[in-house]
Amino acid sequence: MMFANRITHLFNIEKPIIQAGMVWASGWQLASAVSNAGGLGLIGSGSMYPDVLRQHIQQCKASTTKPFGVNIPLLYPNIQQHIDIIIEEKVPIVFTSAGNPNTWTSLLKQHGITVVHVVSSSKFAIKAQQAGCDAVVAEGFEAGGHNGREETTTLVLIPAVRAAVNIPVIAAGGIATGRQMLATMVLGAEAVQIGSRFVCSNEASSHIHFKEAVLAAQEGDTMLSMKKTVPVRLLKNNFYAAIKQAELNGASAEELNALLGRGRAKKGMFEGDMDEGELEIGQVSALINTIQPASEIVQEIWQEFLLAQQQPFYNV
Repeated sequence: MMFANRITHLFNIEKPIIQAGMVWASGWQLASAVSNAGGLGLIGSGSMYPDVLRQHIQQCKASTTKPFGVNIPLLYPNIQQHIDIIIEEKVPIVFTSAGNPNTWTSLLKQHGITVVHVVSSSKFAIKAQQAGCDAVVAEGFEAGGHNGREETTTLVLIPAVRAAVNIPVIAAGGIATGRQMLATMVLGAEAVQIGSRFVCSNEASSHIHFKEAVLAAQEGDTMLSMKKTVPVRLLKNNFYAAIKQAELNGASAEELNALLGRGRAKKGMFEGDMDEGELEIGQVSALINTIQPASEIVQEIWQEFLLAQQQPFYNV
């Protein structure tokens, strides 16, 4: 039986499963694999120079005939060049995050691009809708990487955002299984965006040491950090401990940024330095225990989602 809702129609996809655009993890190989499996793959442009982004878009086009998109953190450098490349390459879908959706949404939509914005509160969801976005990703603070300051959990955020806007809501933060997908859709979401589980896919460009660290993570092994600058959820390691101690000592935002330095995320997630690298991952890492092809991840989540609709409760 075919599944259809506003999100599957909006993106022209088979399954309402979206792979998050993650720095140093989600290039063309992962995005095309997820799209080929019936979901929506996103290229994470936040770690890419403009010429690298163009290469990934072109390689993704060559690897799938199905829709894919690009995620753009709006506060990152080279945004104008990234936007120009996306328009020139006729990317059909853009997910924006970490910035004001009013800045670029109108221009993108003038070129026929579907625009989705990532939000952490109902207030920002309303602003995204007013800016003309076609949908919003409501991301709870369980999520890995950069997070909202409100620290609202996915369980609370999804129904709140659903009540605040008329456009479709995509749930994100703490989702890795089909049962979790069903739970968010019961709360009002029409799709899920999943990051951490796809970090542990074969096609993810994240380093194998990082993938293995994610598999080993348990509850409590990730923490929200850097709250004086841009909050980010990290896997605990030596770098996290240094940040935590600096925060306890009352470090300013400038001092925290100096400690962070440049290239810290690349050092950890891409180059595999598990001690001094910045390891962005979500709480749901505690539920991830295998490295497998992205197509298998999509299929497992989808089959569990379908089964959970028929057998929604665990036998205790």
